[in-house]
Amino acid sequence: MNNEETISAIATAAGAAGVGIIRLSGADSIAIADKIFFAANGKSLAQVGDRKIIFGHVKNFSGEVVDEVIALIMRAPKSYTKENVVELQCHGGNVVLREILKLTFKAGARPAERGEFTKRAFLNGRIDLTQAQAVLDVIQSKTAAALKIAQNQLAGKTSKEIREIRQAIINSAAHIDAIIDFPEDDLDDVTLAQVDKNISAQIERLEKFLENQTTGKILREGLNTAIIGKPNVGKSSLLNFFAKTERAIVTEIPGTTRDSIEEFVNVGGIPLKIIDTAGIRNSNDMVEQIGIARAKSCAQNAELILALFDSSRPLDDEDDEIFKLLPNRDAIIILTKIDLPQVTTAKKIPAAQVIEISLKSGAGTDKLLSAITERVGKIDFEMSFVRDEREANLIRQAVGYLREAQETVRKNIGIDFVSIDLRAALENLSELTGESVSDDVINEIFSKFCVGK
Repeated sequence: MNNEETISAIATAAGAAGVGIIRLSGADSIAIADKIFFAANGKSLAQVGDRKIIFGHVKNFSGEVVDEVIALIMRAPKSYTKENVVELQCHGGNVVLREILKLTFKAGARPAERGEFTKRAFLNGRIDLTQAQAVLDVIQSKTAAALKIAQNQLAGKTSKEIREIRQAIINSAAHIDAIIDFPEDDLDDVTLAQVDKNISAQIERLEKFLENQTTGKILREGLNTAIIGKPNVGKSSLLNFFAKTERAIVTEIPGTTRDSIEEFVNVGGIPLKIIDTAGIRNSNDMVEQIGIARAKSCAQNAELILALFDSSRPLDDEDDEIFKLLPNRDAIIILTKIDLPQVTTAKKIPAAQVIEISLKSGAGTDKLLSAITERVGKIDFEMSFVRDEREANLIRQAVGYLREAQETVRKNIGIDFVSIDLRAALENLSELTGESVSDDVINEIFSKFCVGK
């Protein structure tokens, strides 16, 4: 990848829309846009001031008008990438967008790679790596709560805290270096006590990141939740209740759902990746057997199980098969159809807590929603989150080095090893924010972005 080249891409989603945007970034973006954009006032874009919006037309190299366009100019360094940026805002049809994009290539730009605009913002120092990844989280947010967390990260909340921790560790490293360089000053005991206390404080702060890892993952990716039960206990009706639409077919015929149906839903700000599974029962139907096997697999892999039992029917062997899937799993037991005459009551269910609901009348559904939110716990939207396992591993390694440094401090032996461990911890935190990170890691991170961002 050559960061000296000017890149171009469609920055809006595919499909018909009122407006579509082609974005160019690079030293030559204004000159390239000038070859295809003709302002109504006759001026070239090079003559227009920064952060100006100009109406005109994009024409092909035969002079034919392709579309009416508004051009927006953002000169370096006051742009998203800290490079010269031009956005051509045209009508949002796929054909017109592709035609204008091809013209930018003919004029001298090259196609942008996935996430290359944000990658350039990172490489040019506008944002750090945690903020760059937050851009993707903003785009992919599934609830308002997830969006708020992502916006905090994008605003630099995590970056700021990591920088504070790094500075505190640097201070301790400087104290250790002073002891090594000037042993005659007899400041060892006081300084070492201060270093010990400071390391403990930074370990505590870093461990809070790790404690928040699960919550952060849930907010970004959704809580993997499987709805299981035998046929006709209300699984598809429950999915439709969460989705607030007729997402799944509901009939009185057993075995209607033969495959897993996935839907992201919002429960109290928590995104759930709900999977409605085939009814688990004994069946000779080959297709239904495949669906039942998938249902059991979903239950095994789920982070939360919603196990449904029909209160209007007695428990039977098929229900026993459901109970066998629940030991040592995070599961909520739900007794459905309480609007009908009850044959099975909560007392007959072998569980400490049973939530009784009617999806027809809505009775008990508030208790179910509360039980789900309790599984995640209260979320502090101002806290910093570890985004993924790469970040978590870097923090775990940093904590490990800090603990080793602290052990050496307390034993007061080999004091120069303290400095080595502290600097190893600093290296891990530098990789977290992107101050010290390999090209392979950078490329892997930005490969997950869409083209145009």
